[in-house]
Amino acid sequence: MNDSLIIALSKGRIFKETVPLLAQAGITPLDDPDTSRKLILDTNQEQVKLLIVRATDVPTYVQYGAADLGVAGKDVLLEHGGEGLYEPLDLRIAVCKLMVAGRVEEKDKPTAAGGSGARLRIATKFVNSTRRYYAEKGEQVEVIKLYGSMELAPLVGLADRIVDLVDTGNTLKANGLTPLEHMADISSRLIVNKASMKMKHQAVREFIDNMTKAVQDRS
Repeated sequence: MNDSLIIALSKGRIFKETVPLLAQAGITPLDDPDTSRKLILDTNQEQVKLLIVRATDVPTYVQYGAADLGVAGKDVLLEHGGEGLYEPLDLRIAVCKLMVAGRVEEKDKPTAAGGSGARLRIATKFVNSTRRYYAEKGEQVEVIKLYGSMELAPLVGLADRIVDLVDTGNTLKANGLTPLEHMADISSRLIVNKASMKMKHQAVREFIDNMTKAVQDRS
């Protein structure tokens, strides 16, 4: 069992874009998570299992060794902090940007909230990344945690700006918002549990090498 590998993945875009890379690495899931109720999926390789978890939980499962490897967006890793993980490979999938956005009419205004001394209110689910970003700029802001529909916050006066993932920008535009500041380029990364890298070195190294070649081949 020492060479068995458990890989944590999340449903949706990341899973769909990871499957072709896994196939090139010789691994095919025997079930589709969109139609199966199973949370541990068998593959064509008996020693390789896929663990289906929430996207935000992937780093935690890998950090604590419940999974040997995982695929997680850089946004999730920035928020998690990356403790106990190696990040050996950018898979170059699920590409987007982490942006500060606000109302179109504020595009040319300074970041600071006027001369009143009031802090900008930023709505986001990326609380840690947002605090770190503004702290590095030397600005104090009030961060309001939301779990969805970020674009609504500036429209109803809940927040001055939002921090969210931006792909095409169409959702922002449809709600009268526009990107104001670029925080980070986001893509999905292969992550590895540090203990698994030591204890299952041969199997993990082979998987990383196969995935690296799969990424290079599709470039």
